[in-house]
Amino acid sequence: MALATNIEIKARCADLAAARAIARRVASEHVGLDRQVDTYFLTRSGRLKLRESSLSGGQLIPYLRPDRPGPKRSDYQVVPVPDPPVLKRILSEILGVHRVVEKRREIFLCENVRIHLDRVEGLGDFLELEAVTDGTPAAEAAARRVVDQLMRELGVGEDDLVAVSYEGLLEARGGARSPATNRKPRPS
Repeated sequence: MALATNIEIKARCADLAAARAIARRVASEHVGLDRQVDTYFLTRSGRLKLRESSLSGGQLIPYLRPDRPGPKRSDYQVVPVPDPPVLKRILSEILGVHRVVEKRREIFLCENVRIHLDRVEGLGDFLELEAVTDGTPAAEAAARRVVDQLMRELGVGEDDLVAVSYEGLLEARGGARSPATNRKPRPS
């Protein structure tokens, strides 16, 4: 099974209400409000998170994405999980938990782009754009153009862009670590 691909950005958002008003204007659909708990597990490369979502249920999401600001490619897979607590317990024991991220996410759709307005516990307010693409160079270039246009419409400046995941931001702050499963990955 091939990985799915996004072109995406994450940015700090000084005014979530203003961003919401613009998102409502440009979006073709308002998906709704989602409460999410993402448990990130220790990995040697990439990221692996178990998402518990009020809208989508449980999902295991492995992904590869560079840590740099601005539009970037993310390769990922979304695997439905029928019993998230059981999988969380098993993966916590096997891999160890790196960080837990709790957020309230409002989701809008604009063509092939998901607009996320996030309030992240311990971090504040953010905006994400995720343009779904087939991974070909032409599709990625088109997705970057759409993301650039939405960044302008939403007033996202270069100084607002965030290079790392919420997990990385929490790590930099030293927050939301799970002490009971704080283990380093074992060497192969």
